[in-house]
Amino acid sequence: MTKILKQQVLLHDMESAELNKMSKIVKKMTFKKGDQLFKEKDDTKGLYLVHSGKVEISKITSDGWRQTIATLTPGHFFGELSILEKRRHEASAVAAEDTELFLISKEDFEKLMQEDIELACKIITKIAIVMSKNLRRMNDKFLSALISY
Repeated sequence: MTKILKQQVLLHDMESAELNKMSKIVKKMTFKKGDQLFKEKDDTKGLYLVHSGKVEISKITSDGWRQTIATLTPGHFFGELSILEKRRHEASAVAAEDTELFLISKEDFEKLMQEDIELACKIITKIAIVMSKNLRRMNDKFLSALISY
């Protein structure tokens, strides 16, 4: 299990002992193509890591259209805000193909923060770095779209 977890963006630079600890708290979940993982306004469960398959994240626009925000592939993660703040899902997630995920539940992450704050901080730092890169990439796309408009 530790070799599989090491393939995840959030966990790839962790030591064996840290991966071992994480392998004890992640829960493996399997979804068939088209299965709904969660809907907008559902209570959050935790941080999801994509092991195989694809997950489509979407939102319903004010005029009722479903707009795809992201398609996530193996190694990516989502639901990160659920471990950082108390909230409901802001978007929906559907398995775009048969998919295996690992879930780090909010409760398990909170327990990890009490038992191993250094490891929890490593994960939070990695989340912040990835979110920052994603934001910069989105800003670049937005600016390119404005310039070409």
